[in-house]
Amino acid sequence: MSSSSSTSYSLPLATTFGCDASILLDKGGSIQLSEKDATPNTNSIRGFDVVDNIKTAVENSCPAVVSCADILALAAEASVSLSGSISWNVLLGRRDSLTANQAGANTSIPSPFEGLANITSKFSAVGLNTNDLVALSALTNLDPTTPDSFDNSYFSNLQNNQGLLQSDQELFSTTGAATVSIVNSFSSNQSAFFQSFAQSMINMGNISPLVGSNGEIRLDCKKPNGG
Repeated sequence: MSSSSSTSYSLPLATTFGCDASILLDKGGSIQLSEKDATPNTNSIRGFDVVDNIKTAVENSCPAVVSCADILALAAEASVSLSGSISWNVLLGRRDSLTANQAGANTSIPSPFEGLANITSKFSAVGLNTNDLVALSALTNLDPTTPDSFDNSYFSNLQNNQGLLQSDQELFSTTGAATVSIVNSFSSNQSAFFQSFAQSMINMGNISPLVGSNGEIRLDCKKPNGG
């Protein structure tokens, strides 16, 4: 599941059931419909080639050990930590899904045009709270003031009515919403935002992971083992 309207465009997060790498599965063989073709993901998520290159390198070094789901979780952390902002310990041991759920992606991933109540409900359904919602909304590059930096400018933009998506601006402009005070806090205290973001990423990575004998470790992230 993606974390918000903004992060529905971020490859590591745009999954339906949790961090299970279902978003990476191409249509074909046992996969009749790909989540890549779901409405919230079409022409938005990208970077599949990067994941494929990482998986190839990992398989060459230690075959059938590291799942695609863990690669996505690690890539999400690396993309933030390499910006020089914050890092966190990524919990590992996930396994990969055997199926994709395009219908679930169409209904579970928040739309950029949804109201705050609907988005909050979708977060709550997978165990994420309002603080997670606000923190995770600033992952994606939708910040016109500092687009190449990972910082708290996103929240200052909301205070100035410069949210690029309706669902972003509603975090601050919805009268009486609990999100308003969180936006104000993150805008005035970047360290608080970073700490909350790291914890929220861990929380999201823990949404219904496949572990133990569930799922598999794919040898090719684009298809289940055996087709």
